[in-house]
This record gives sequence, C-alpha cells and structure tokens, in this order.
Amino acid sequence: MLEDQPPEFPVSYEDLKKRAREELSDEAFAYVVGGAGSESTVEANDRAFDKWQIAPRVMRDVSERDLSIELFGREYPAPVMLAPVGVQSILHEEAELAVARAVSDLEIPMICSSVSSYTIEEVGEELGDGPGWFQLYWSSDRDVAASFLERAEEAGFEAVVVTLDTPKMGWRERDIELGYLPFLEGEGLKNYFEDPAFRNRLDGDDPWENEEAAIASWQECFGDASLTWDDLDWLRAQTDLPIIIKGVLHPADARKAVDQGVDGMVVSNHGGRQVDGAIPALDALPDIVDAVDEAVGSDNDVPVLFDSGIRRGSDVVRAIALGADAVLLGRPYALGLGIGGEDGVRAVLENLLADLDLTVGLSGCASLDDVTRSTIRRAD
Repeated sequence: MLEDQPPEFPVSYEDLKKRAREELSDEAFAYVVGGAGSESTVEANDRAFDKWQIAPRVMRDVSERDLSIELFGREYPAPVMLAPVGVQSILHEEAELAVARAVSDLEIPMICSSVSSYTIEEVGEELGDGPGWFQLYWSSDRDVAASFLERAEEAGFEAVVVTLDTPKMGWRERDIELGYLPFLEGEGLKNYFEDPAFRNRLDGDDPWENEEAAIASWQECFGDASLTWDDLDWLRAQTDLPIIIKGVLHPADARKAVDQGVDGMVVSNHGGRQVDGAIPALDALPDIVDAVDEAVGSDNDVPVLFDSGIRRGSDVVRAIALGADAVLLGRPYALGLGIGGEDGVRAVLENLLADLDLTVGLSGCASLDDVTRSTIRRAD
C-alpha cells in the first residue's frame, strides 16, 4: 500500500544502481555490476527481455493468485531464489548472514556461494529452518571439493548448485583497471581457510597466520579447467543432495546433462561476467527447455531454472512463460545488501514479489500454470 512518504530504499533497479554507486566503494560497485570485456553480454541480457511482450488476457478470475512452486520435494511461495553472489563482505559487514536473515523471513531460497565471506556452517545456522542451497566452485583439489559437499550437507543445505562456467574467471576490465580482485586480499575465502582438506594443503601452516601462502594455494585449486561430463559420476558419489548444474547455454549440453543424470540445471551466462559476446541467457532458454523435455519425456522431473537479467516481475513472467521453473535474482539483491544490509535485501525481495504478483494477475493468470508460451508474443 502506498504511504505518504517515499520508501526507504529505491524501488527500481536503475535507482538501486544509482544509490549504490553513491554509497559503495568504486571497487565494490565495479565488482557487482561489471561484466566480461566490453560488457556486451550484460547489456544483451537486458535487451533480450524486450524481444518478448506479455499479451494480457481479461475477464478471468484473478482475485486470488497462487505463485507457489515445488522443487525437490519442498514447496516455495514464489518461483524466485537468490543467486549465489560471492564475497559479500565487500558490500556489507554482515554479508551472507544479513541475506540469510532476510530470506528466512520470506521463505525464499538462498544459494550460498563457495566464496562466501562467512562459512557454510555460519550461513546455515543463520538460515535455521529457512531454505538454503549451496553453490560449489568445483576445486581441482578433489579433497577440497568433497569436503565442501560434506560440510554443506551437514549444515542443512538442501541442494548443490555446481557452477560449470567458471573454471577460470573471465576477463573483467573494470576490475583490471582498478587493480582489484577481492580474493587476493583474502576476502571471500573463509570457507577455504576453515576447511580441513584445504588446510592440509598448507603443510601445517595456519591460513590466518600465513595469509599470503593460503591465498596462493587457493589460486592453485580454485577451479578445474580439465573437467568433463564423465567427472559428474565422481561428484554424484560424494553427496546425496540433488545436483543442479549452472551455466548451461546450449541445448546439446542440456541433453548431455540429462543423460548424465543431473537433477536440474540453470540456464545462465553468469550475468555476463564470463564470456564477452555470449548468447543472452533468455535467448538460450526456450531451446534448452525443449531439449530437456525431449530428453526426459512427458514425466519431466529435471527442472530448468534461469538467471542473468532478472530485474522486475515482468522479467520473471517472461522467463516462466519461456519454460523456466524458477528464476535466480542476483545483482538487485546484492545492491540492496550494499545500501541497506538485511533491510535492503528484504526490501528488494518484497518489491519484486509484489511486482510479480500484480503482473501475473494483470496478465490474466491466477497461477503459474497459466503462465505459458501463449502468455507472451515476440515483439517483432
């Protein structure tokens, strides 16, 4: 409901960016909003939504709306979860703990990054009974990767999101020009420094006492550029949690993933942060949904999630109409964290959910089952 005074936090994504630019350091702002190379993929992600327009239907009973979904046996109130965003301490001192408190109130799933500023266990404790998934950067040190998975399961996380598009970090010109990578200052590495398998790499040194050596060891084992589809068998043997792979942009990879028995996938180009000139994630979504449907058949139990460019409720509707089962929200909540901590994250989420609820209803849909490809039209 509108009140006589403006909201404490910006409502639009554009105003969130403007406010964050004023309040965050140059380095933190660049790290969050920046992308690979010329940032053409970041821009293309945004433009991709303009290719699709909602075709509202009228004279339908939308007095009550049901936005709930079910994933892996748990019901969620809306098809929205928080994408993994690493090193949140550069945005706010309470970082992932503030985010965990905000999402717990709303029962929106949070995906905690491997490179979080607080440990898996600390974030899991803050989530309590709230839904949480864990994002794995697949370390070239198999002992470290296995240890992360074991810790995530013990901390109560309900699924593993394996990011496959980042065996190495992309060419990010903003960060290079600022001479800034937070991990080289030890930010975002607490999960590693507190991990027993990672500590075994340091020949008995305490990573907090010899941070330079620990950071060098992290650089050596962060990702693994040698991974192939056959390695998923090893990953599956390490955990009983559902495995969702993130970074799928080609239908052939989607079919291969189904053949390899993954439990779900995220269509994503990492928000444009990895490959300059990559296909917009939204453009890739319909073909991947069709490929998964063909590979799995009528009893499709491999959900397809989407991220890279979600800013408003209308974006969520268009992604759902193109076949996504849920979407991941990234930069908006990160900016909300930067300008307002827990309250900022909660405000961003509440605004998005309210916008989504209105857009679904005004499109003539009473539930997400009504949001189909017939709900949208190509703009041309």
